[in-house]
Amino acid sequence: MGSSSGPGHGYDYAFKILLIGDSGVGKSSLLVSFISNHLADDLSPTIGVDFKIKHLAVGDEKLKLTIWDTAGQERFRTLTSSYYRGSQGIILVYDVTKRETFTNLADVWVKEVELYSTNRNCVKVLVGNKVDKEADRMVTREEGIAFANEYGCLFIECSAKTRANVEKCFEELALKTQSCSDHV
Repeated sequence: MGSSSGPGHGYDYAFKILLIGDSGVGKSSLLVSFISNHLADDLSPTIGVDFKIKHLAVGDEKLKLTIWDTAGQERFRTLTSSYYRGSQGIILVYDVTKRETFTNLADVWVKEVELYSTNRNCVKVLVGNKVDKEADRMVTREEGIAFANEYGCLFIECSAKTRANVEKCFEELALKTQSCSDHV
């Protein structure tokens, strides 16, 4: 549910978005690239959980996105179950040059979403990151599309390094989330 802020808060909807996926796939880079409109270089791994807020205009509606960036490492995973609660959007990220990060989405992350996500209208986006490394690609676009169809996700390939499709990834999610929510 998008919660309305009423007049004076400067936004019409507030959404909680979760970024998940293996460590090193570029979740934090995607987020920094989206929030700050510049390239993110050599970020250190996220410890536990971090979050950023972004205000976005979609049509004539103003949205407030609170985007939670979760650590991909196993040792932090016990922390994450509570972060799924109430999420309206989940971005599942893999690295197109590392097949394991793609197979782990089905083996680990999707199961976690099914286990912990409490919102049945939750919008999911599958994001293949690092398309700037086309020569090293191990996961085809077609495989990404097939996965997205199977699990009911939107699908976008992008590059946090060149910023290609980064904004589109969050905007498509926001649009879809907005259409699934009630304006209170």
